[in-house]
Amino acid sequence: MTQPKNAIVTGSTSGIGLGIATALAKSGMNIMLNGFGDAGQIEQIRQDLENSYGVQVLYSDADMTLSTEIEAMVAQAETAFGQIDVLVNNAGIQYVAPVDEFPTEKWDAIMAINLTSAFHTTRLVLPGMKARGWGRIINLASAHGLVASPYKSAYVAAKHGLIGFTKTVALEVAEQGVTVNAICPGYVLTPLVEKQIPDTAKARGISEEDVKRDVLLKAQPTKKFVTVEQLGDASRFLCSDAAASMTGTSLTMDGGWTAQ
Repeated sequence: MTQPKNAIVTGSTSGIGLGIATALAKSGMNIMLNGFGDAGQIEQIRQDLENSYGVQVLYSDADMTLSTEIEAMVAQAETAFGQIDVLVNNAGIQYVAPVDEFPTEKWDAIMAINLTSAFHTTRLVLPGMKARGWGRIINLASAHGLVASPYKSAYVAAKHGLIGFTKTVALEVAEQGVTVNAICPGYVLTPLVEKQIPDTAKARGISEEDVKRDVLLKAQPTKKFVTVEQLGDASRFLCSDAAASMTGTSLTMDGGWTAQ
């Protein structure tokens, strides 16, 4: 009987991360959830995934700005599962402001969570993947990893950096059975996006409905938000044997945004 694979998905207590964790659990993987939120709700999510898909699901509240807590999370997962086969770096935050008014502490936090945390998780799981000759690392970048928008200097810089990091690690392990890819979604109506809508409205001097119609979906020719289920299915594909020759890529799922 084939041993189940084991995955860590950062930022997975809601939104995109939870959608990806759910898809991987559905495919039979044990999951380490990570993120913040109401303890009772997170425990319910953990139990639901275990009961629905018959896999083991753990939870870590590791702060992605702290390397020591990231190390503890990875160690906890390796102790419980035996090994880590799949890493999904999804944790992220956003802040919207003109660059000359951008709070330095917000810049530092965005860089730490959106970019540096992926370095720490990757450096920790990669030795085991290389030793076993198999691994999948998926970095959730963004269409903003390929193009820019005003007032999002930290986010755009971090996501561009994450794509560069993806390419570099992919080349380093290209002959060792480990693939490293980025997924670049357009706008997904997650709690993160919903939270930035008022800030964008304030920065641009328009209504929140105008932000949705004329700012967010204006960039996407399909005029539809990307769904977490679509991103979950894309992640499952990247973990499959069919994607074994895909590495160092940036897989766009942006409703045609970056085709323009």
